[in-house]
Amino acid sequence: MKVLKLIFKNALRHKLRTALTIFGIAIAVIAFGILRTVYTAWNFGVDAAAADRLITRHSVSFIFPLPYAYRDKIAAVEGVKAVSFANWFQGVYKDKNQFFTRLAVDAETLFDVYPEFLLTKEEKENFMREKNSCVIGISIAEQYNLKIGDMMTLEGDIYPGRWDFVIRGIYKPKHKYTDATGMYFHWSTLDERMRAESPDRAGLIGWYAVQIEDPNKAAQVSAKIDAIFKNSSYETKTETERAFTQGFLQSTSAIITSMNVMSFVIVGIIMLVLGNTMIMSARERTREYAVFKTLGFSAKHLFGLILGESMLISFLGGGIGLLITFPVIAGFEAVIPKGFFPVFQLENITIILAVSSALLIGIIAAIFPIIKAINTKIVDGFRFVG
Repeated sequence: MKVLKLIFKNALRHKLRTALTIFGIAIAVIAFGILRTVYTAWNFGVDAAAADRLITRHSVSFIFPLPYAYRDKIAAVEGVKAVSFANWFQGVYKDKNQFFTRLAVDAETLFDVYPEFLLTKEEKENFMREKNSCVIGISIAEQYNLKIGDMMTLEGDIYPGRWDFVIRGIYKPKHKYTDATGMYFHWSTLDERMRAESPDRAGLIGWYAVQIEDPNKAAQVSAKIDAIFKNSSYETKTETERAFTQGFLQSTSAIITSMNVMSFVIVGIIMLVLGNTMIMSARERTREYAVFKTLGFSAKHLFGLILGESMLISFLGGGIGLLITFPVIAGFEAVIPKGFFPVFQLENITIILAVSSALLIGIIAAIFPIIKAINTKIVDGFRFVG
């Protein structure tokens, strides 16, 4: 009990210095939490990829279209369970700065291949029946206060003109990492209008989503699909959904990786801040430690005093920083466009890393002062002039 009392008294001896150190650790933990959350949020798409889904796209890039006529040929490949397709529409809904996914899809097969989008039977039937209908994710419905039966009008950019859709379904995500910010409407509606206004763009889709029977045979099925269209005008590249998503993120991987590295650099900065504080404290107390030794305090007592003070400061700084990180992340989530980071949450692994780092820093920062205090002779301690 007396040792604990001494630890608190030592930690609060220089209140301003201790407060600034705790404040610095807290700020660093908040920055660590934000950077790590951006990193994990950016990679949510990879985690959401299904093991039994392949993506068949143009061999050059997914921005080049594929013929709709490929669908039946892909469906006939051995090992293929179901085939759906999608076409990037983009467009603007109210505010061009508010990005979210807008795709023209095969309404008949979308929810078979993507069972993680949860709709009622009635919503599915109404969506399939009405060609001018659409379904939206619950996050978009909440953001724009939309409900079933409301009209959703897009201003086309890739496909110019006004596009009106009636909301017939609001899907909920099955998993926490399922994107709940999408908008999906009938590809046939887009295709019919292209046939009338721009025939050269008709009959084309963006990519195929292929559900396979055995995920372990993904490579064999992919090779079979690509072999069918080899040397054609629209050669294909088929890969797992995870590989496709990773390839899509590859262009920004350097930036995201840098942010992840920076988050750990911040941990090093915390260590230096606390280490500096502990070294200064130990130096100022050299004579005091000599008195303790004279009174019978052992190396174990000095070890406990210095380590306890270091751990107390790191724990307070880490705890305060972590508590503030939650509302800060929630604030970022509220202002960031829903479609940019469909899931922006403080992950458990980030919390564990932050807490572990704070504790580890408390231990490491105390090592040098402990060694110095224990090894300094009593007479040298009394002679010391700080």
